[in-house]
Amino acid sequence: MAPEISVVIPVKDEEGAVSALAFEIDQAFSGRAYEMIFVDDASRDGARAVLMALKAQLPSLRVVTHERNAGQSRALRSGVLAARAPIIVTLDGDGQNDPADAPRLVERLQAAGPEVGLVGGLRLRRKDAWSKRLGSRIGNGVRRRLLRDGAVDTGCGLKVMPREVFLRLPYFDHMHRYLPALIRREGLQAVFVEVGHRPRAAGRSKYTNLQRLWASLGDLAGMVWLLSRARSPGQVREP
Repeated sequence: MAPEISVVIPVKDEEGAVSALAFEIDQAFSGRAYEMIFVDDASRDGARAVLMALKAQLPSLRVVTHERNAGQSRALRSGVLAARAPIIVTLDGDGQNDPADAPRLVERLQAAGPEVGLVGGLRLRRKDAWSKRLGSRIGNGVRRRLLRDGAVDTGCGLKVMPREVFLRLPYFDHMHRYLPALIRREGLQAVFVEVGHRPRAAGRSKYTNLQRLWASLGDLAGMVWLLSRARSPGQVREP
């Protein structure tokens, strides 16, 4: 049976998290036609071996691998390109997103009209360190003011969108941080649903506030330019 939902999870060096996360995803979507696609972005630990071993227990599991590390946005795109379903669910590979929240976001997208291009998670009571929460709050505020995307939490990895909409978006490194603005650039709406957030159970974060700040300076300048070059044709029809 062709899946109706593809869950895409980029991972790098998450050996301690992927097994529990895969079983949680399977439980969250039990009874539905779905597939989960873990994209291993050239992990240096045993994450890939763990995922390959799990395939015998989880028929819905697919593993896509990168020969070289290419970053989260490229891993996300590789997973979406490999996906067979019309609806994409994205989750972070560290286990801090609760897969049990994902079906609610899928239902929100399915109940919406074609004007909605993304349903994103809005994390409540984040379990990150205070410095990371502060950096995120400042970054979100600067981004909202410059891009006017109305998004209060672009850092939540739990998002749901139509596959064809994602593939219409311009690809660039770090694009996953700007999905609401890119969706709105296409003339579509991004809506947000409150979700839970969990402490990291294994591994360590791949980013620091300074790394995010350095990358964001160029990204924001590029996004401002990209948005300025958008032109809307209004309603597109074939009479």
